[in-house]
Amino acid sequence: MTALITGASSGIGAELALEFAKDKIDLILVARREDRLKQIATTLSTNHGIKVTVIALDLSLAGSAEELYKKVKSLRLSVDYLVNNAGFGDNGEFVECDLPLQEDMINLNILTLTKLTHLFGADMKQNKKGNILNVASVAAFVPGPLMSVYFATKHFVLAFSEAIAVELKPYDVYVTALCPGPTASEFGEVAGFKMLSEAPASKFPSAEEVAGFGYLKMKQKKVVCIHGWRNRLETFTTRLVPRSVVRKIVYSKMK
Repeated sequence: MTALITGASSGIGAELALEFAKDKIDLILVARREDRLKQIATTLSTNHGIKVTVIALDLSLAGSAEELYKKVKSLRLSVDYLVNNAGFGDNGEFVECDLPLQEDMINLNILTLTKLTHLFGADMKQNKKGNILNVASVAAFVPGPLMSVYFATKHFVLAFSEAIAVELKPYDVYVTALCPGPTASEFGEVAGFKMLSEAPASKFPSAEEVAGFGYLKMKQKKVVCIHGWRNRLETFTTRLVPRSVVRKIVYSKMK
């Protein structure tokens, strides 16, 4: 059994790699930082006796999903678990944000995820087995002033995952959308999101905690899993509140 994990060099992705390794599942780790991937690969292979393949690739670039798929095929590896974890965010008013950066975000958070799901999902359907774990966010349930494109990409990930979960279930291929809230990881620093980057790490759940939760729910074949009772409560509440009010609440929090 082999799991392919994107964005595996840190945070939730690295912790998910550890969860698979504990179950003696071989790994294909994908991210831009090759040195960091090799460090993780060495640790996991040594501690858990598994085979770990490292592929350094910028998945925000056009054609990167196809390149990754071809690389995996050339290595004669079969993917039983696909974890689409790679993604990033940006902070600020949309018209003031760097447009090429927003384009990269859409490419990575949406297009690459969609292509990898299509390519490896087709193999899983043919083999009549497989699991796909797409990392979405509680941001998927609301509009996100000051992180508009990021929130919108997670809307897509959630809706897309729910739809294909129905399509693939008859073939014993199961799709899970993991929806964490703010998490203590590198995400806040990269996104320029002060609530995450400047807050004490103890204020938010760790990447290890979120990964463990997501891994368990994937094994239980849950379609949508929201981490944390507060996040589940807030997500449920937003369905009962007028959208105009939701927008104002989120905007206030983001400020």
